[in-house]
Amino acid sequence: MATLTRVPDPVRSRAPRQRKRWKYLPHYLAVSPFFVLFAVFGLYPVLYSLFLAMQRWDGVGPMKFVGLSNFQFLVADPTFWDAMGNTLIIWVLSTIPMTALALLIAVGLHSSIRFKGVFRVAYFLPNVTSVVAMSLVFGSIFSSEFGILNWFFGLVGIDPVSWLTDPWAIRVAISIMIVWRWVGYNAIIFLAGLQALPTDVYEAARVDGAGPVRTFLRITLPLLRPVLLFSVVMSAISGLQIFTESQVLLGNRGGPDEAGLTMVLYFYDQSFVHSDFGYGAAIAWGIFVVVVLFAILNWRLIQRPGFLKAGR
Repeated sequence: MATLTRVPDPVRSRAPRQRKRWKYLPHYLAVSPFFVLFAVFGLYPVLYSLFLAMQRWDGVGPMKFVGLSNFQFLVADPTFWDAMGNTLIIWVLSTIPMTALALLIAVGLHSSIRFKGVFRVAYFLPNVTSVVAMSLVFGSIFSSEFGILNWFFGLVGIDPVSWLTDPWAIRVAISIMIVWRWVGYNAIIFLAGLQALPTDVYEAARVDGAGPVRTFLRITLPLLRPVLLFSVVMSAISGLQIFTESQVLLGNRGGPDEAGLTMVLYFYDQSFVHSDFGYGAAIAWGIFVVVVLFAILNWRLIQRPGFLKAGR
């Protein structure tokens, strides 16, 4: 006996799918403002900067297409490589002591001390303070002739330091400003990580007779590994984009011998001082590549199996 098979009507089969699409339309409309704003203020400027990097433009006259010549000049530009070297040196001088101080502060705030809330606000205040105002204050502190720091050195019998003229002193001064600004921010992040750690592990360590130093090195640091990963990667991203501290403290060229010239400051100088927007866009893409590679390198190093491995 033959059986009849019903052929589906294409018009009727499409109708449920169309009704299902319209059903989720309010949800798409609810989240659409974010994507619209991102496309206008995020995606479009990024794509336009890539287009601008292939042009020769002073911001007023007509653009001239030059292809990849801006990137070729960037690779051979010794000033850009010097700026990148200065940026990496300042990052190392600031990130290592900043991370160590932030860990110590977080451990102190995590212990049984009074007025924890006051200390948390006090440590976090530098991060929300105006960077320009902070740079002006530190300019008076590091002044070679009337600086507070050199005055203090004179009281204890130390020779004054040329903070704003000596190349290495310039880098140290900028690093101190970065540490002062970001140490409280990282301390709060580490404190949140410490408060999320399980207490039974520490109770077992005390039963085994582990001291506070060994507990910190063998238990606290390995358990804080994800938080340390976040802090180091974010420090790499922000540390390679240093601008305001150098610009306000030393000017557009980073002071004597361009010792404080960072990559972002060089981008600003070429784009808005010399009005070479095409080459400035190429510098911006060069900074983007350096930041991405450096962040991946830091992430891979911290993710290695032997890094901060827990043990007895």
